[in-house]
Amino acid sequence: MKVTRKTVHRVKHVPQRTCVGCRDVLPKRQMIRIVRTAEGVCIDPTGKRAGRGAYLHDRRACWQRGLTGGLSQALKVELTAADRAGLESFMNSLPHEAGTDQQTHVNE
Repeated sequence: MKVTRKTVHRVKHVPQRTCVGCRDVLPKRQMIRIVRTAEGVCIDPTGKRAGRGAYLHDRRACWQRGLTGGLSQALKVELTAADRAGLESFMNSLPHEAGTDQQTHVNE
């Protein structure tokens, strides 16, 4: 009598994070991490820097909503002018969403 082994297919765990701008939940790797450190608030491209972190989509709308208060609340710190300027310069480097601005003007 021959004993056969069943192969076990394991599902890899994908960490989920919530965008502080729109509150959507997505995989961690699809989001941009902002971290609070002793030096201030900065963007963490590796996602592994020590400090309290918060996540945002790579969409300007989420960044605009996040910078109005959600980000500072998630990081539990008041954003300084220098921190805000650095984050806004990164936000301005993000591409515009195709169709979202045009649709709002057409429907108005």
